[in-house]
Amino acid sequence: MEQYTVTGMSCAACSNRVEKAVSKVEGVTSCSVSLLTNSMGVEGTAPPQAVIDAVKAAGYGASLQNGSDSGKQQRADADALEDHETPVLRKRLIASLVFLIVLMYFSMGHMMWNWPLPSILEGNHVAMGLIQLLLTAAVMVINQKFFISGFRGLLHRAPNMDTLVALGSGVSFLYSTCALFAMTDAQVKGDADAVMHYMHEFYFESAAMILTLITVGKMLETCAKGKTTNALKSLMKLAPKTAVLLRNGKEITVPIEQVRKGDQFVVRAGENIPVDGVILEGAGAVDESALTGESIPVDKSEGDTVSAATISQSGFLRCEATRVGEDTTLSQ
Repeated sequence: MEQYTVTGMSCAACSNRVEKAVSKVEGVTSCSVSLLTNSMGVEGTAPPQAVIDAVKAAGYGASLQNGSDSGKQQRADADALEDHETPVLRKRLIASLVFLIVLMYFSMGHMMWNWPLPSILEGNHVAMGLIQLLLTAAVMVINQKFFISGFRGLLHRAPNMDTLVALGSGVSFLYSTCALFAMTDAQVKGDADAVMHYMHEFYFESAAMILTLITVGKMLETCAKGKTTNALKSLMKLAPKTAVLLRNGKEITVPIEQVRKGDQFVVRAGENIPVDGVILEGAGAVDESALTGESIPVDKSEGDTVSAATISQSGFLRCEATRVGEDTTLSQ
């Protein structure tokens, strides 16, 4: 299975779009996309460049992960699980809230709660509209990622959640801007009734509110995602770093990266099973709770399979490696 890093995904619709696009590539037998780690596993005979081109045609980016160095790959996997989004979203949310609160003060405060306005703005409706426009534009710039992702998806005929957010906020902003120009024209002509009419047609606060509330949702989603990635990182730490192989009748300890399919390895009581394999000789109880959650050890004997990161609690096992590296149950 080839592993790829996918960029630009923001929701489940994005991962589904990538999966469908890659599945249509000739030679691909199966494709699995993980939004959690921004990665993709592809099985089949399709060349990597064809897979990457399919992802790019769907509106996203992709690159082949180099699995030649397992140590580097493990570090890359751990880095993929690091929570890089929460700090960025937190800054975006705080900045959005600051501008939104000020915007709500100027747009709604004096009408709903009789909050006082600066004397220079009393009766100056055009200035009030301009302030609201600038504050809303600031919130839109802070949350520009919604517009970039949303309209990119729309251009590739693959609209996603960001497309809905961008359209809702953008339409509110454009409609309000047109109302502001119309009100300015009415002000110049001295039509006070038209000025008041257009003033009530402003929806700048709605455009900013949409972006801010969706950012709150994104923040909550990222926090939940962070808890999941912490659990996955804990699971990755269970992977053994060495294995005891049988070579020329002697036991030698080698790094886990050097274990190959078909190698014979031995596991004694209290040791971790390094890779997936099948038992050739011996019997014992194996703790598989790390993978299955089952706390009761499972009895294993000749012919049974064992999985990486499980623990032999008793007995002696001589096994043959059947899956190593990224193919092990733990890696999957």
